[in-house]
Amino acid sequence: MTETVIVPGLNGSPAGHWQHHWLQGDPLAGTVEQEDWAEPVLADWLHALEAAIMASRPGVILVAHSLGCALVASLAGRPAASHVGGALLVAPADLGALTRSVPTVAPFASASRSRLPFASILVASRNDPYMRFDGAERCAATWGSALYDLGDAGHVNIASGFGPWPDAVTLADGLRGRAARSDRTRRLAIPRRSVSGFHERAHDAGLGCG
Repeated sequence: MTETVIVPGLNGSPAGHWQHHWLQGDPLAGTVEQEDWAEPVLADWLHALEAAIMASRPGVILVAHSLGCALVASLAGRPAASHVGGALLVAPADLGALTRSVPTVAPFASASRSRLPFASILVASRNDPYMRFDGAERCAATWGSALYDLGDAGHVNIASGFGPWPDAVTLADGLRGRAARSDRTRRLAIPRRSVSGFHERAHDAGLGCG
């Protein structure tokens, strides 16, 4: 049964993207399939995500990129969130800016402003063209995510040189096996393995709560 659900963003994750490589190399990983990757409709995208979660092992780990991060954040307060063990949120997009070019994105912004009820790590780049670093810091604080500073890594996609990315697996493994939470006292143990610079760049923004 699926242990990791890959959650792509706008236009999906084509061959060569690190999410695509993860799917190819991990038999216990699955992905969310959307009917229209170019014109996201929140209700439809949420339905597809929730279906993927409910078809997976309890405590499934979500691995999201770009608009997929806001989609995962929209799970707060929804029943499917209780089946999620944690989320790796990579390079979230500035939804205000994105809405100007893709108007159907607007509902994602209002639906993704709550603290997540499960542990999460937000990975941000300092030169991401789709999100300023201080914007990523605000997202981490809003969602209750630990923030991992990836340095100058663009949008963490094919264009910025991210094909196979084993560090993403290591970060997700730090969330592996954790049940969804409803209390404010448990905190995520930051993974102290082979993630380059993790000790210096990560800080706990108060992971997940009910």
